[in-house]
Amino acid sequence: MASILDEYEDSLHRSAAVQHSRASVGIPHSGYVNARLEKETPIFNKQRIDFAPPEKINSLVVSSNQLCMSLGKDTLLRIDLGKPDEPNQVELGRKDEAKVHKMFLDHTGSHLLIALNTSECLYLNRSVQKVRALSRWKGHLIESVGWNKFLGSETNTGPILVGTSQGQIYEAEISVSEGSLFSTNPDQYFRQVYTLEEESGPAPVCCLEIERGIDGKFFIIATTRKRLFQFVGKVPEGTEQQGFSSIFAVHADHLPSFREFPANLGFSEIAFYTPKLRSSPRSFAWMMGNGVLYGTLDYSRPDSILSDERVWVYPPDIDITVNKPISIVLTQFHFLLLLPDRVKAVCTLNGQVVFQDLFLEKFGLLTRMIKDPTVQQIWIHTEKVVFRYHVQRESRDVWKMYMNMNKFDLAKEYCKDRPECLDIVLAKEAEHCFQNKRYLDSAKCYALTQNYFEEIALKFIEAKQEEALMEFLIKKLSNLKPSEKTQTTLLTTWLTELYLNWLGILQGDPSQRNLYLDTREKFRTFLSSPKNKDCLFNNRASIYELLASHGDTEHMVYFAVIMQDYERVVAHHCQHDEYDEALNVLSRHRDEKLFYKFSPVLIQHIPKKVVDAWISMGSRLDARNLIPALVNYSQSASTQQINEAIRYMEFCVYQLEETQQAIHNYLLSLYALCRPDSLLSYLEQAGTNPNRIHYDLKYALRLCAEHGHHRACVHIYKVMELYEEAVDLALQVDVDLAKSCADLPEDDEELRKKLWLKIARHVVQEEKDVKKAMACLSSCALLKIEDVLPFFPDFVTIDHFKEAICNSLEDYNKHIEELKREMEEATQSAKRIREDIQEMRNKYGSVEPQEKCAACDFPLLNRPFYLFLCGHMFHYDCLLQAVFPNLPAYKQAKLEDLQKKLAATSQPSKSHHRPKDADTISLGKGQQSREQIKADIDDIVAAECVYCGELMIRSIDKPFIDPQKYEEEMQSWL
Repeated sequence: MASILDEYEDSLHRSAAVQHSRASVGIPHSGYVNARLEKETPIFNKQRIDFAPPEKINSLVVSSNQLCMSLGKDTLLRIDLGKPDEPNQVELGRKDEAKVHKMFLDHTGSHLLIALNTSECLYLNRSVQKVRALSRWKGHLIESVGWNKFLGSETNTGPILVGTSQGQIYEAEISVSEGSLFSTNPDQYFRQVYTLEEESGPAPVCCLEIERGIDGKFFIIATTRKRLFQFVGKVPEGTEQQGFSSIFAVHADHLPSFREFPANLGFSEIAFYTPKLRSSPRSFAWMMGNGVLYGTLDYSRPDSILSDERVWVYPPDIDITVNKPISIVLTQFHFLLLLPDRVKAVCTLNGQVVFQDLFLEKFGLLTRMIKDPTVQQIWIHTEKVVFRYHVQRESRDVWKMYMNMNKFDLAKEYCKDRPECLDIVLAKEAEHCFQNKRYLDSAKCYALTQNYFEEIALKFIEAKQEEALMEFLIKKLSNLKPSEKTQTTLLTTWLTELYLNWLGILQGDPSQRNLYLDTREKFRTFLSSPKNKDCLFNNRASIYELLASHGDTEHMVYFAVIMQDYERVVAHHCQHDEYDEALNVLSRHRDEKLFYKFSPVLIQHIPKKVVDAWISMGSRLDARNLIPALVNYSQSASTQQINEAIRYMEFCVYQLEETQQAIHNYLLSLYALCRPDSLLSYLEQAGTNPNRIHYDLKYALRLCAEHGHHRACVHIYKVMELYEEAVDLALQVDVDLAKSCADLPEDDEELRKKLWLKIARHVVQEEKDVKKAMACLSSCALLKIEDVLPFFPDFVTIDHFKEAICNSLEDYNKHIEELKREMEEATQSAKRIREDIQEMRNKYGSVEPQEKCAACDFPLLNRPFYLFLCGHMFHYDCLLQAVFPNLPAYKQAKLEDLQKKLAATSQPSKSHHRPKDADTISLGKGQQSREQIKADIDDIVAAECVYCGELMIRSIDKPFIDPQKYEEEMQSWL
């Protein structure tokens, strides 16, 4: 098998050359085809809004699908984007020359602040139509608002921060009273908390953002034209409603941490990206004079949440003096810059411009760009047109960027649903690890790719990285489909060879002991893997050959156990004289067939333990299959060792209650050979009923006769009902035993007498004991003195029989007297019977004229009738009608025949010329015949009273109405 694998390794070199030739002529391999079936839509898909404003658009804000637009001098248009056909127009009510400077809409879309260029500020709530002036805010030109996303509601803003053009930061709160009768100012308070400065003095507060980190810590980001400030602090629990004054108070005497850049746009703008299902932003992008500072937000940092900061410098086509950027928005992987005539999208991963959209001059100069953070839509407007960008599948090419940056985990995360891209990433990662000599990691990645198997395997072989090759094969094997059986077989066999080689090398090096144990554990895990089980089982012969070629008997046994090839395991232990271990395997796995196969060997060496194991198996073993092992063992063993065979046979008979004849016969043979005392007790316990005896009677008789166990033979004769043979054999042993046999045929007195005569003859002729012969007469009532006398010799005197003869004569006299008494009793009984008959002949009854028939209730004397001893009287025809249906069929037929004969005798003779003597004779004969017929009819009809006899008792379960006439009877009652 090793030579086959060596040939396969050599073939890898040839296969790799073939793969390169295929690639050169364009033959595709089994990898993915990276083709797009249809044109993909761009990431930033622009849509012009079908809206023609009546006046020029001054400002536009959008949040939570709520869009607010300032038109002309005095008009405010509000649109719920969920219901775009229902716009709401509100008049500002200003009659001076004030213009809208900026508008600010909170994250819920409920609170709108309108900053005027006259240093005034108006407020409009989504639920009302009237614009309210904020009197406390007057005199300040508002440049930025930091909304409170944690305490704000639809009617209350909670504490918010307001930045002015003079650098002051104010804290304020706006609340709308519902149901109030009197108009109250919505601004609850307006107090200064800090002033931002640059090197030249106070600078406008361009942006404000409030975020909360872990442990209740708040982060406030404020920007000026050139600086980005961070205020960090905690608000005591329960005092959040009191605002952020405590955070700014910490920095009253010193400046907070800030970032500063030299160039100046005259303003700056910061944008944040908040992922879905999260309340805090994850990244930021700050547009300032030198470019765009962007990075991530890390709320776990103590002083600054800005992390991974990078600066994207404006390219040459952006001149901050001519076409400086106007606005910035941030998405997951891009920030978008708004220029006067175009939009640029820059990837935050590599700083490359990936998208540029040029707007036509007819739309006018671009004014403002803003993003709705809740629905991730980007809005751009000029003075007369509104555009909207949809961000679609922004992460489609992110994997490639991460891959080029060697951030393979992130690259795999963003292409996990695109297998063709994932394969490219895995191949690049595998190559990267290989070049950096991280061979194991490289093998794991290569195993997941669709690259040529031969190329990769050859690569590790040439680098002499056998451990990495094994890792690659293991991973490749785990990724194979169940249908790929050939590949599975090849990899499994190759891995087995590699493991055995590696274990052989490590085993000879004592310094590598720990590595050897670890590798051995991996190999065993590989062999016992459920995924490899079927393949290993189907190719177990090859695996056994590999194990044998390496001389690894330890793993051969281990593999045999995994394959449940316990026959091989037990055979191995037996070959090495490890009989206890072999028996332990048998006992642990309880395989009946293995017990049958190996018991003949094991019982020769550890008989007691083997029998104990058999007993523990109980009824799962068929003792008949173990008899050959016991026979071979008992023929060459001593009496003490044969006792183990008897112990198991007794367990089968008495505990398992086995009824197999072979088992009982073998136990009998063991008893006859070694335990004659137990033989008779076993036979007696088996009983004398042949139908309930489980041993072979003829075999048992022959066995006992061969070994001279006469008492056992007598018992068997008795069971076979061969009483003569039993008595004959018993007389050779014991007369009392013969007597017990002679009384057994209880139903055959002749045989019993014959058996006793045998005993008597034996006692007289063989033992010549007259007294004992006379004792036989008293033991059996069937024997008489005259039966025994012929057996005695002539010289015996009568004195020996005097008592027996006298007793016999007395018995005869008693019998004669008994017969006389019985004859006298019979004579007296006959006399009484004759007297009763005579008395019955003279008995009569009287009938009164008014008596009626018990059946029809008509006068009795009108027709022939019957009178019974019980007193009931019936007309002849009424009694016949009542009795006939209840008679048996044969009596009914006989009665009908008698009635026909009676009717025939009643007809007058047709001959009118008979002699007188002949007529007289004929009439006399007919009269006798008629009387006899009537008597026979009376015997049938008038045998008993129909009301008092058995007929009435038998009819107790008979229904009153005949079932066949039930319907007719029921209809007659309707």
